[in-house]
Amino acid sequence: MAGTGQQQIDIYGPTELGKYLEACRRYSKTQSSYPIKVHVTEPGIVYEDSDYTVICQRLKHRIPAHGYRIVEKDRTGHFDVKKAANLGIPPGPIYGQLKQGKVVTLADGRKVNGADLCGPTIVGRKLAYCTDTVFCESAIELAENADVLIHEATFSHQDAGLAYQRMHSTSTMAAQVALEAQAKQLIMTHFSPRYAPGNDIELSDLLTEAQAIFPKTLMAKDFFTYDIKRGSDQASKPVKVSA
Repeated sequence: MAGTGQQQIDIYGPTELGKYLEACRRYSKTQSSYPIKVHVTEPGIVYEDSDYTVICQRLKHRIPAHGYRIVEKDRTGHFDVKKAANLGIPPGPIYGQLKQGKVVTLADGRKVNGADLCGPTIVGRKLAYCTDTVFCESAIELAENADVLIHEATFSHQDAGLAYQRMHSTSTMAAQVALEAQAKQLIMTHFSPRYAPGNDIELSDLLTEAQAIFPKTLMAKDFFTYDIKRGSDQASKPVKVSA
């Protein structure tokens, strides 16, 4: 929180981002209701807490552009309270240790492995976001095994020459990144207005091009949302108790 009591807006990006935003505000005379803090990002981990890690990579564009990978940390599977009760384990702080998968010695001398009372590890979700870029290896690295890859697709495959000239991606480049990275879902965004309805090539053609390479492709639009589902617990397993 900023000193005024207002929430601070944190913006992350390449070195010149701060100067760019300042110029935009100065020449457009734009005023923000919230304090803005710009954080310069470099390749590697740019943020981490107990739940998430955010990783940055340089992409391939005419000016500095970065892509990001957000990784949710794995979680312990669901703790089976009923199993614990059937073993005569009294509720209390001991449950917390068992939920963490620790081996606990009960008052009667029995040892219980908390991992046996928890479902399979819940694998964290992975999201990759590739901003302005032409096809490049760093985009594939960011998207590796991602549950969702958001990738720019400014041009149609038929306009690949323009894409290379302006260092933007085609629909097929985005699909190729998703395919090589073995992502689960591709969401394309950042489309050129040249593909407006009624033109020789329309946005639906870009979708068709991408799906020919990577079938699980969607196109983003205003107010579009996508729910990244978390893996659920598997079937229960037997609990081992030793004296």
